[in-house]
Amino acid sequence: MKVDPIAVSELSESVMAVPPLARRADFTREPAQNRALIRHINAGGVRTLLYGGNANLYHVAVSEYRELLDMLAESADSQTRVIPAIGPDYGKMLDQAAILAQTQYRTAMVLPLAGFTTPQGVATGLRRLTDKAGMPFTLYIKSEDYIDVDTLAALVADGTLLAVKYAIVRADPSSDPYLRRLLQSVPASQVVSGMGERPALIHTRDFGLAAWTTGSGCIAPHAVMALLRAAKSGDTAAAEPLYDRFLPLETLRDDISLIRVLHDAVTLSGIADMGPILPLLSNTPDHALPAVEQEARALLAFDRSLA
Repeated sequence: MKVDPIAVSELSESVMAVPPLARRADFTREPAQNRALIRHINAGGVRTLLYGGNANLYHVAVSEYRELLDMLAESADSQTRVIPAIGPDYGKMLDQAAILAQTQYRTAMVLPLAGFTTPQGVATGLRRLTDKAGMPFTLYIKSEDYIDVDTLAALVADGTLLAVKYAIVRADPSSDPYLRRLLQSVPASQVVSGMGERPALIHTRDFGLAAWTTGSGCIAPHAVMALLRAAKSGDTAAAEPLYDRFLPLETLRDDISLIRVLHDAVTLSGIADMGPILPLLSNTPDHALPAVEQEARALLAFDRSLA
């Protein structure tokens, strides 16, 4: 994996793929299938991998964490940045930060915790974690209640945070007062849209965010990088047809489960066998698999037409 000091400019150079994690029937890691998926993603030009919710790191044991980090580092080539997640609770993050300090990783993402937090408590915890790990973090925000804009801006300004993964869902992504307030204090180059392709064009084109995180782009990396280039150049005519290709699978993910559908879509596409999902989650319901397979294969076929 890429071990150079991380620069903010990297956030704008690639869409941030958020892959699932392959496991065997006994839930142990499956290195060969994970490498196969990484190679597929890299072949389309995506050079940043974020292992978080889609990889179900919420439920990874601390006792497994170092071996997982080592596997991911060994699976990625020297031009691919790998960003693992930690958390979501403070005790788990503290143990994981100590492990990260012993590695060549340059940043990690903090998984969001619903409830049992206060903005000041989050800020205090993040600063302690940065000291422990010896690196800045990426903060994943899914709720306005998690942290206020002023506190968040201070964490970016003092170097505790390298980036913000912004994932507060709006009925209309173009109407987002919180995001507009955030961008008055935090450079847009340090904010990544964190909800896949659905709000991606508005977030990059209209708000100027660095890029976005992608699950479906793990299946269609050529297409998602072409979409990023079109969005950043303002080429709406090129962007819209690409964008439309992602919506069928993204809709299934929204309707059933973002994590579970992507996990099985990768398997059903034939790219790599992801196996079972680590508990406390489970795989996509059987009745939904034919639709997931149809859209995953259609998206992969489109991506191959662009290669």
